[in-house]
Amino acid sequence: MNSIPFLDLKAIQQVHGETLRSAFERVLDSGWYILGEEVCKFEEEYAAYCGVRACVGVANGLDALVLALRALDIGPGDEVLVPGNTYIATWLAVTQVGATPVPVEPLPSTANLDPARLACALTSRTRAILPVHLYGQPADLEPIIAFAASHGLKVVEDAAQAHGASYMGRKIGAHGDIVAWSFYPGKNLGALGDGGAITTNDLDLAQRVRVLRNYGSRRKYHNEVVGYNSRLDELQAAFLRAKLHHLDAENHHREMIAKRYLDGLVDAPVQTFELTNRCQSVWHLFVIRHAQRAALASALSERGIATMIHYPVPPHLQPAYAHLKMPVGALPISEVLHQQVLSLPMGPTMTLEDADRVIGAILECA
Repeated sequence: MNSIPFLDLKAIQQVHGETLRSAFERVLDSGWYILGEEVCKFEEEYAAYCGVRACVGVANGLDALVLALRALDIGPGDEVLVPGNTYIATWLAVTQVGATPVPVEPLPSTANLDPARLACALTSRTRAILPVHLYGQPADLEPIIAFAASHGLKVVEDAAQAHGASYMGRKIGAHGDIVAWSFYPGKNLGALGDGGAITTNDLDLAQRVRVLRNYGSRRKYHNEVVGYNSRLDELQAAFLRAKLHHLDAENHHREMIAKRYLDGLVDAPVQTFELTNRCQSVWHLFVIRHAQRAALASALSERGIATMIHYPVPPHLQPAYAHLKMPVGALPISEVLHQQVLSLPMGPTMTLEDADRVIGAILECA
């Protein structure tokens, strides 16, 4: 019996093989490889897809977060409220601009930031809130944005896992002040290397990011601010343009796999996360909880089913953040999630038969 990979990137790219090769040839023949027509067109097309006024391509998702924070003038002495349950990149961006990440616990039911806990984390130094749309399901933005507005804070969304997701009937892209995206190969909209972007309805913010990504310059050899070299390259932009046309269809396939999982696991001794009626998830990941995660993952592996853990260690317990002096027990909800979550195979080339096999294996050994 064939094994079931966690995510078959090779199969995904083979589906798009012809258009990707065409995109490569187009860039190769153009003679222009940095900030050219492909990047410009991708920015226009992705902004239109998200229903926003501006998109700015950058080198990767972490840079997108850093440049978003820089564009908002967030830096040393400032605090940014971040989820306790997230990939460390969310925290790293805050640290890299000189600000301090202040963690907020998630809702156990969704694993996303709990808006009701924001008030307890607020101080006179708080400048922004950085919610993450984890696993492909948007965070509950309405109360987050309302809280931000009442306290004069900015909202920077981390949408690295939410390409095509919707909140209250509108695609993620500019509910808050600015949104950061990653196009890492494994994302729902993935490049064939690193890539990232910001989207926003604020044209001034977009222009600040354009300047920051290009050495702090809008005119060659004239540098207005201390900037970065963080540009989405022409080749990756061309690849993303080729794949963008198929994003909704691939997200729909992910949704069918997720529904199969949800229906099949309803009586299984595992927990799934709730879907809220405000959100349309794009199922970047399908994550379950199990008290004996290691044993379950091992049993699935023995049956040829690959799984992953997103994420095994929360940011506050990483050596990189030891200086924050947050010991085990400081964020109990986040810590329990990180001890129990297990991501099942999910992707646009996975079959319903594969999902049934995963479900059967879990029912057999969980």
